[in-house]
Amino acid sequence: MTMPYYASAEQVMRDRSEYARKGISRGRSVAVVTYADGVLFIAENPSSTLHKVGEIYDRIGFAAVGRYSEFESLRVAGVRLADVRGYSYNRRDVTGRVIANAYAQTLGAIFTEQMKPYEVELCVAEVGESPERDQLYRLTFDGSVVDEPDFVVMGGQADTVTTHLRENFHRGMGLADALRVGVDALSAVSPATAGAGDGGPTRLTAQQLEVAVLDRRRPKRAFRRVVGAALHTLLGDGQTGETEAPPPGHVPSHPAPGTPAGLGDPAAPDTAGGTPDTGDGHPQSDR
Repeated sequence: MTMPYYASAEQVMRDRSEYARKGISRGRSVAVVTYADGVLFIAENPSSTLHKVGEIYDRIGFAAVGRYSEFESLRVAGVRLADVRGYSYNRRDVTGRVIANAYAQTLGAIFTEQMKPYEVELCVAEVGESPERDQLYRLTFDGSVVDEPDFVVMGGQADTVTTHLRENFHRGMGLADALRVGVDALSAVSPATAGAGDGGPTRLTAQQLEVAVLDRRRPKRAFRRVVGAALHTLLGDGQTGETEAPPPGHVPSHPAPGTPAGLGDPAAPDTAGGTPDTGDGHPQSDR
């Protein structure tokens, strides 16, 4: 009679942790950094459609590394939770802590109950009315959640990037300075700059980066992607970005629906998502 296979609960959890860490270590790093006017997201991501950074709610952002299909499903679930909670109660009841706790419960249940854990690491960021009220939550594959004070780094070379940021980061930096520090930290561990000593590029370019901000100066939706000429200007690479000229005789007053508006004027109404805010506390959203 053959004995059934047995593994202790401790060994099972250890194997699952090792499996998830290996998957996450293959992902390119993401840095979430606070600056004077909000929170900055910087991700090494050459894809223009598969985003690592996204919006959860009015003043809450999301960043992730790992398996795309898994963290994208979590992002969508977070958006649905925020919309339902804001509609059922009040928009002020949707906070970064609520979203982070929901993610922690979901990841913890998956880690303990399913054979395969999620190979993801998440950051939920909420911008406050002042820098002291900004919140950064880091969530790991097993449902652990940590409140980070100044910046969060995730991905395969997180320790090295964290060391670089700790040496160069200081509170109250402007957006351009924060972006420079973050890009330099990611460039130091990126495979794209591994051949810098042999004449290769020493710094990640705008085409290899995904950058977004939560701008506290925005009256409603704080999330903005930094793209095109705005990103080139902040990077200081001397490029203006490729833009398509409007047809002769027609100058659009607002960007087309779905078109990223870059940074723009913080006081301007939000029209990049389609329909502007109605002013009654419930903006029309195509989220």
